Amino acid sequence: MDRARFERSVAAIDAANAGDPYGKELRDAALATEWVQRLQPDAGEELLLAARAHHLRRWTIPRSSYPDGRNGYLRWRRELQKQHAADVARILASEGYDDATIERVCEIIQKRRLTSDPEVQTFEDALCLVFLETQLGEFAERHADKADDVLAKTLDKMSDEGRALAAGLLEGKAAG
Repeated sequence: MDRARFERSVAAIDAANAGDPYGKELRDAALATEWVQRLQPDAGEELLLAARAHHLRRWTIPRSSYPDGRNGYLRWRRELQKQHAADVARILASEGYDDATIERVCEIIQKRRLTSDPEVQTFEDALCLVFLETQLGEFAERHADKADDVLAKTLDKMSDEGRALAAGLLEGKAAG
């Protein structure tokens, strides 16, 4: 790994997320990176870059621009993944990454082969853990009727290791 190029890329991703009017994306990018490193201490450059860029400039496609309901939500999420991949591809290309590396980062961000690619599963686990750590409580307050279902669906997407970490997180929140 070219450490200097990696650090420049992370800085560029963070700079792009610094415009977040809600102030969440820098925090969530750092947390996703930390969870990836905890789940996979020897994580490669592509996985770490994907974690950092997982919601790159997310606020630029508002949820309200898609219909209400699950189908609208899923369409919005797919479009976001495409945008995140395109945005990070431009950043990585400007830092001199080769096409194969850029494509791999984009594959991870778009969760291609989730059930068969261990790095994509680690990525998904990290994102779920960030959600559980930072957003589930607020979601449950706003949507008490949906919280149990969302929690179950979140846990279903996770590996056994991810679920074990999630259980620890949830127990800590219940005790705290």
